[in-house]
Amino acid sequence: MAGVKGDYQEPVDEISALLGAPATLEDRHFQLIAFGAHDSEDSAMDPVRTRSILTRRSTRAVQDWFEGFGITRATGPVRIPASPAAGVRRGRICLPVRHQGTVLGYVWLIDDEPGPTDAQLAAAMEVTVRIGALLADEARAGADLSREFRAALTAEPGWQREAALTALRSALGTRAEGPHTLVCVAPWPTTAESAPAAAPGVEARCTVPWGTERQALAVLVRLRSREVDTPARAAAERLSAMAGADPAGGGAGATGSGAAGAGGGAAGATGGRAAGSAGAMAGHATGGRAAGSAGATGGRAAVNAAGTGGSSAPGGGVAAGLSVAREGLAELGRAWHEARAAARAVLAEPGRGPVADWSSIGPWRLLSALPAEAGQDPSAAPLLTGAHRELARTAEEFLDHAGQAGRTAAALGIHRQTLYYRLSRVEKLTGLDLDDGEDRLLLHMALKAARL
Repeated sequence: MAGVKGDYQEPVDEISALLGAPATLEDRHFQLIAFGAHDSEDSAMDPVRTRSILTRRSTRAVQDWFEGFGITRATGPVRIPASPAAGVRRGRICLPVRHQGTVLGYVWLIDDEPGPTDAQLAAAMEVTVRIGALLADEARAGADLSREFRAALTAEPGWQREAALTALRSALGTRAEGPHTLVCVAPWPTTAESAPAAAPGVEARCTVPWGTERQALAVLVRLRSREVDTPARAAAERLSAMAGADPAGGGAGATGSGAAGAGGGAAGATGGRAAGSAGAMAGHATGGRAAGSAGATGGRAAVNAAGTGGSSAPGGGVAAGLSVAREGLAELGRAWHEARAAARAVLAEPGRGPVADWSSIGPWRLLSALPAEAGQDPSAAPLLTGAHRELARTAEEFLDHAGQAGRTAAALGIHRQTLYYRLSRVEKLTGLDLDDGEDRLLLHMALKAARL
């Protein structure tokens, strides 16, 4: 497994030489893998190829146009005409890359006149056979490493984890070095042991427990640069959509636990809640209110719509999280914590998803590090029952807006006097003073923690 070759540049350059035109290799999900060099600006480049190279993938409109010509089923070259409406200004020749009957990718080139001969295309198709074998080997390697990868993620800190990391490094060989990031997709369907054929860059994948009865999918993705996480993000989006479409994937409300009492009323709020927490810490301070107001925008309709049920992430209650990119595997345990935390943040606050990275989840970074019992403050307990779900929603909305009554009432669609009445009931039930900064911070964090 350690000897699996992941260098696709050589066969792509060989195809470019055979056809006398620069070729581009993408996986079956239209993510860029490699591209041939070109020495002119007019014949080799067009908007589709430029976008593919710069952003590592094609637009949905381009993908739909190409797939409409049967490239997923083709076993030989496919000529595709231009379509300005889809953004394809020049015709293409597609060489499907298959292995054992399954399409794993595509080689593309501009269909210029006079174009390659049938003999040239036949020779290029022979090279795609080698590319298909490389893609299949890379996918198998990721699946074959599931045992070592799972052990490295789940082993107890200390000598057990070090031993597991050593085994994983040994299995990966030189591929263990360089930048990597971790992806967590949760909950992952119990009917699937692991992900289907992986995209290039996926080094290992496995399932791990998610709560007591469900599982999550962990994916180790190799990056070209720590600054560019596009391959990991694309894999996370694809896998979360796949899990959400599976009947066994958990479905709506798959956030679990009794947190639905508080989360049901407040679920669906979007990013910027960290600013609301900062405002709550400042009591009635003008700066805190401004921060809370600025942060608590967008997605309020989702909050209101979700008022009677458990929180539900986009994609049928499935979310994905990405860790910070790191060199090597020394901090794999920390990376897995970050990826899990980001996925949990999306499940608790779906407006952040369906994919979130660790750096973007604000206060959830701290909350996710707490033991479950640490977030269960008795003062907030009365609000976490079904009978007071609307009060919990009102309190969290008020704190998200840093105590601004006007903005809170507008977000909830109620009169200010109704808001004041509800807040007085919150104070009586909790014993907290919402004019006190510390009490407001305590209640805000308790309501947030309940949704995790």
